[in-house]
Amino acid sequence: MSDLRFLYIRMSDLRFYLPSYCFLACLVGFVSLDCGGKQNFTDELGLVWTSDDDLIYGEKAIISVANETRKQYMTLRHFPADSRKYCYTLGVISRTRYLLRATFLYGNFDNNNVYPKFDISVGATHWSTIVISDANTIESIELIFLASSPTISVCLSNATTGQPFISTLELRQFNGSIYYTEYENQFYLSVSARINFGADSEDPVRYPDDPFDRIWESDSVKKANYLVDVASGTEKVSTHMPIDVSIDEMPPQKVMQNAVVGTSGTLTYRLNLDGFPGFGWAVTYFAEIEDLKPTESRKFRLVLPGHPDMSKAVVNIQENAHGKYRLYQPGYPNISLPFVLSFRFGKTSDSTKGPLLNAMEINKYLEKNDGSSDAEVIASVISLYASADWAQEGGDPCLPVPWSWLQCNSDERPRIVKISLSSKNLTGNIPSDLLKLNGLVELWLDRNSLTGSIPDFTGCRDLEIIHLENNQLTGELPSSLLNLPNLRELYVQNNLLSGTVPSGLLNDKIVLNYSGNLNLREGGRRGKRIDIIIGSSVGAAVLGIATIVSCLFIRRGRRSPNQEQLRVRPPVQRLVSTFNDTPAEGAYCFKFFEIEDATKKFEKKIGSGGFGVVYYGKMKDGKEIAVKVLTSNSYQGKREFSNEVTLLSRIHHRNLVQFLGFCQEEGKSMLVYEFMHNGTLKEHLYGPLTRGRSINWIKRLEIAEDAAKGIEYLHTGCVPAIIHRDLKTSNILLDKNMRAKVSDFGLSKLAVDGASHVSSIVRGTVGYLDPEYYISQQLTDKSDVYSFGVILLELVSGQEAISNESFGVNCRNIVQWAKMHIESGDIQGIIDPSLHDEYDIQSMWKIAEKALMCVQPHGHMRPSISEVLKEIQDAILIEREAVTVREGNSDDMSKNSVHSSLNLGPLQLGGTENYLSLDESVARPTAR
Repeated sequence: MSDLRFLYIRMSDLRFYLPSYCFLACLVGFVSLDCGGKQNFTDELGLVWTSDDDLIYGEKAIISVANETRKQYMTLRHFPADSRKYCYTLGVISRTRYLLRATFLYGNFDNNNVYPKFDISVGATHWSTIVISDANTIESIELIFLASSPTISVCLSNATTGQPFISTLELRQFNGSIYYTEYENQFYLSVSARINFGADSEDPVRYPDDPFDRIWESDSVKKANYLVDVASGTEKVSTHMPIDVSIDEMPPQKVMQNAVVGTSGTLTYRLNLDGFPGFGWAVTYFAEIEDLKPTESRKFRLVLPGHPDMSKAVVNIQENAHGKYRLYQPGYPNISLPFVLSFRFGKTSDSTKGPLLNAMEINKYLEKNDGSSDAEVIASVISLYASADWAQEGGDPCLPVPWSWLQCNSDERPRIVKISLSSKNLTGNIPSDLLKLNGLVELWLDRNSLTGSIPDFTGCRDLEIIHLENNQLTGELPSSLLNLPNLRELYVQNNLLSGTVPSGLLNDKIVLNYSGNLNLREGGRRGKRIDIIIGSSVGAAVLGIATIVSCLFIRRGRRSPNQEQLRVRPPVQRLVSTFNDTPAEGAYCFKFFEIEDATKKFEKKIGSGGFGVVYYGKMKDGKEIAVKVLTSNSYQGKREFSNEVTLLSRIHHRNLVQFLGFCQEEGKSMLVYEFMHNGTLKEHLYGPLTRGRSINWIKRLEIAEDAAKGIEYLHTGCVPAIIHRDLKTSNILLDKNMRAKVSDFGLSKLAVDGASHVSSIVRGTVGYLDPEYYISQQLTDKSDVYSFGVILLELVSGQEAISNESFGVNCRNIVQWAKMHIESGDIQGIIDPSLHDEYDIQSMWKIAEKALMCVQPHGHMRPSISEVLKEIQDAILIEREAVTVREGNSDDMSKNSVHSSLNLGPLQLGGTENYLSLDESVARPTAR
């Protein structure tokens, strides 16, 4: 066996040693891990799958999904939803390019029907957030990378719902210069689209047709916003002739033998690009597979409205490829792409044939994170204990989350500040590499079997706390410890130290414990016992006994953590709703005559609702107010009144209507708020305030952002969380600057801390009411998310939530109507005509699609309000960039230019430092 080479795959504690002769049969450079599988097997494609049966972390699960018979998708491995990361570490060849693929099939493995959401990272680099939205659908992500070290780690972490899990992990080695980019040392390529045009079925093309096992998705697959807006006259063509694909990225022959042709002169498509907007790598694959007569020609160009420079290059496949049945691959190695990509190929005036397209590939540049600057040092430390469980966590020591036994700071390249290796069965000398961690603040190596002397820690000048007690350390207590200017606690008791304690350590600034070292003296005499300072007499007695028994040698000085005075901590104040008739303390109580004077005896009515009537008022100091008068003396009305006072008197946020006080006199119950000058959002969308002029799209997005911030505060900023329960456009008010604030807490409900839902009699407004809440009477924060999704659809469409006329026959609900249009790719069918095309289509798509996620039938399928807020903010950035372009180029751009979805300029997403700079090569396609 000495002449055999071995492939080493390490996945935390999982190791495989495969002899090279096996690997030839197992496909060179291919690793296929069946996560949760029990045994190795070969599938119907000839791919060899290896079980991760020896992995020490996580648990296996067996699942069964209808119509899924592949063995690798009958099992999975899942991990705890905790603060740790769980990593697979794969062996690679440095300076070689690979395709990395991870897949996830939920299959309700936990029997909870809680769709997981978690992060996956490659080393220190965040790769993707996995969001499961269907238990029976496989989620797949791919990454192309240049290996820079002998291993690469794939880690799961940060679960926000459910548990992290993984079905398969695949590694495919590329040859030569395939997927070379000049940015590959700083960026990965995250695969966004790889499309086989003209496919004869919905089945993808992969190994063995593609020797690198890339998955080419069929253009026949039907899914939302995937290859829609197809031009009439688009037809599929194919050939059985071999195609020369031996150059560039070498797409498989089976893909290149199919194509689509625009018989009417054009090919048009629109699709969503996962991970975009951002900078990417885009390539089209052409091969002339039709027999053209001598009098026929095929010439076409890429047509992008507003970007004439990109339309100058003419494609003549047969001429560019130097013959028929040969690959021609023009592309843009560095191009700014939007979330919604629309593209069109149009034939030139002197061409007799329409454009032809075989395949397309689009990847997003994903900037590498270099990770902790201490990574190499700590790797050397754990290499000394490679078989220990604690040394198997994998990935970067600090990112995306730190290993369980250390802590890191928040620097751009994090430094390790604390190491906690207590009771880890460490043997031998204290690892010398620890002395290279110059950002280290705390070192805990106690209760091990370390031997040798205490090393010179001078290189760790930030050290404050050192725990070396209960080991077998020998030699003297080194004077080099005096070189640590911040040292305040040193514990070396119960070792085999000898000699004299350096006098510099015997001061009031350092807590020193060296008991149990019988041959270690202080200034030539044995140490003396010092009483421990403690605040409780009982605690002092107990601790005093322990002190006498163990004969602690502790220098009086600054208290160590176990010397802190014992205190009775008052209980955390929690917001509790009481439903008696007396409003909460802390709210200002207005006198009735003050309200009557301010409203001029309730002269001006400005609104009304189920709660009562709202009147305008103005206080003597000039402050304008709105007074809500409770008209119902029923228990429900009083309950809502007390509820709202309780809530409003305790919460404060710029995006919640400010509560000024209450009044309960003259048989009336009244709430006093700040006056909101511009009324309700409802009035501006389809009410009397429109008057032929509508709020523009950017303002609608800003209103949505304001409202989402207010709701986010209720859901995450209050303890316990507050569920509004009656979100709607009439409860979003606008101030004099058209900034939005959420109002009307009459139906709000306090969440029970730690519970998944609150049982509640169903309340709310038809059209906004969460159907799951209506059926189950179980209220969650996702009920508010549903209502907010309806509001987003109203902002997009300008339509009311419920209408007998607007949505066609047999449809009264905006959700049903919008879903039908959006899922068919027809977003134009729901956009408010009063916006007059003054919007960017990709920001519109972002909001429409997020709105659909919000109104999913089941709460666990909906995003949190924080996720919705993030999407709204992204849409605002896109729209502001588009507004700048429209205003700056209004003379040069046509009316329809706002729908151009390909933007060659850098997108200003909070600065461009995280994006690739564009060079002249972007303005023209290049054939590699």
